Order: sequence, then C-alpha cells, then structure tokens
Amino acid sequence: MSDIYVLGIESSCDETAAAVVKNGREVLSNIISSQIDIHTLYGGVVPEIASRKHIERINQVVKEALKEAGMEGRKPDVIGVTNGPGLVGPLLIGLSFAKAYAYGLNVPFIGINHIEGHICANYIEDKTLTPPFMCLVVSGGHTHLLRVVDYGKYEILGRTLDDAAGEAFDKIARVMGLGYPGGPKIDMAARDGDSEAVSFPRGHGSGEYDFSFSGLKSAALNYLNSCEMKGESVSVADTAASFEKAVVDVLVENAVKALDQYGDKSFAIAGGVASNSMLRSEMEKACEKRAVRFYRPSPVLCTDNGAMIASAAYFRFMAGERSDLSLNAVADLKI
Repeated sequence: MSDIYVLGIESSCDETAAAVVKNGREVLSNIISSQIDIHTLYGGVVPEIASRKHIERINQVVKEALKEAGMEGRKPDVIGVTNGPGLVGPLLIGLSFAKAYAYGLNVPFIGINHIEGHICANYIEDKTLTPPFMCLVVSGGHTHLLRVVDYGKYEILGRTLDDAAGEAFDKIARVMGLGYPGGPKIDMAARDGDSEAVSFPRGHGSGEYDFSFSGLKSAALNYLNSCEMKGESVSVADTAASFEKAVVDVLVENAVKALDQYGDKSFAIAGGVASNSMLRSEMEKACEKRAVRFYRPSPVLCTDNGAMIASAAYFRFMAGERSDLSLNAVADLKI
C-alpha cells in the first residue's frame, strides 16, 4: 500500500500549528507559531486577539510545514483539522482554512477532536504503541481518564466536573505572580520547594474516576489571601510544590485505581500538563510498580500541535471516514 501524507492543522487556542505526517506516525514537519508573549500581557488567552493572530499566521505556517516536509508542488492525501473543543473563534479560522484548501486541491478533509489529537501524539512518540491502552489527558481545558479501545474508539472512565488541572495551575500561578502559562511556571518553581509545606485538599468528583479541582483552587486562593491579610510571607517554591502535589496526587490516584480494576498493561499521558515533571515521575513509578508500560510524548508533542491532528486524521482516514464541507466548529465538542 502506498504511503499516506496528512497535513494537520491546529488552531483551537493560541497556537497556530501545521504539520505533515506520513502514515500517522512519522513527522516530516511540525511548525508551531505561539502567541504566548502576546497573551502573557493579559494573564491568559484573549479569544479575539487569538483569532486575529491565527488569521495573520495560518497561511505562512501551512506553507512552511509543506516546504519543510518537501511537499511543495505536491498535494497531501488528506487534510486533518481541529473542529473542537476549544475557543470557537480560533477554531473557525483553522477549520475555514482547511475546508477552502481541501476544496481547492480536491482532497478529502477530516474534522478532528482536539482531545483525540493529544492522545494520538503517543503514536508519533512510540511507533510500537497500539490499542488497547489507558490514557490520562490533562491540559488547560480538559482532564479525562479514558480507555483507548481501538483507533478512534474511546471509553470515558472519568473527567473533571469543574476546572481542568491546567486551568487550576494557570489561576494559581497568576495569583502568585508567576505569570502565564501557569503550568510550566509552577513546575519550575516547585522544584525548589517542599511539597508537604502547605496542606491542600485532594479533590475527587462524584464518580469513581472523576476529578474536581475547584475546591483545591479555592483553598489555595484562601491560603494566599490569608497570608496577605496577616502580613505573613509566602514561600513561592513551597506553595507551588504543595499545590502541584495536590493536583498530581489526584491524577495518579484515579489512574492507578483504574489500572488495578481494568488490568491494562499500557498507560499513556497526553496534553499540555503531561509535560509536568512531577506527574511524569509519579506516574512512571506507579506503572513500574504494576509492570505497566508507561508512554509519554516529548514536551513539544504535549503542547497543541499539528502533528497530533495529522496522526488522528490518518487513522480516521484509513477507517473510511471523511468530513463534509458543512462541518462546523464546536467549542464543547465531546470525545
């Protein structure tokens, strides 16, 4: 069978990204244009600004991805593009571009769930990984624990009932003056801190494998406000380490509980928070203890990128799926 070259486009938040992936696993190019410097000024992503920047950059990013992959003058076999979940304005930019490009080239296109894209980053990182396996998706907007039954088929075991883990990191980092994005800032600060210095609650949802981080976030805010009102100094390193440990403990506890119940021997993490050093370390220890093989993407594949979308599109393309040009962006698209 001939090789399949997929152009993947991602614009769900504040990264304009495009990549070319061969046969779902071999990255030929992966171009990411980040807007972090712009949104840092506001302490978080401003959707209107993000949309404008996507419009400015998407054509150049796609051209660069095709050039780096040696695809100039050659059509991709299929175009994959994120159509949700995410910020609806940014999503529409990428989706509209992909539709027009696919129509102009007369090639099929496939709308991809952003969460599925994060999961598929593991297929790129480790060429031997195949379903079934268990996966924890943790990012600024999502926290899901699920079983990958087959390519494109998922069984949701648990999810956050309120805030995502990454959103909690962003909020606390902002209040502590660490800046945006919060996850990497807290991870860095926590390395010099004592994770037992501050007692924060561990939040669980109502379901067996659900998560809840709003209570933890409130507890951390109350602690910081209380210290300020009392004129007490706050150790940024200790507070960051204690908060990070509270988040990671819940993520690992639910994952381990599911592994013990379902007996899976492969476990993967995905999403922006999957690059967190404490989460990777604790999850690796838990998997090693249970003789479970642990998969984690490189940090660049944990961020939003086009390669993960191209990989997901490849497997859906091979399953015979195609999207219609009437496909719309869905901000709260479910996996």
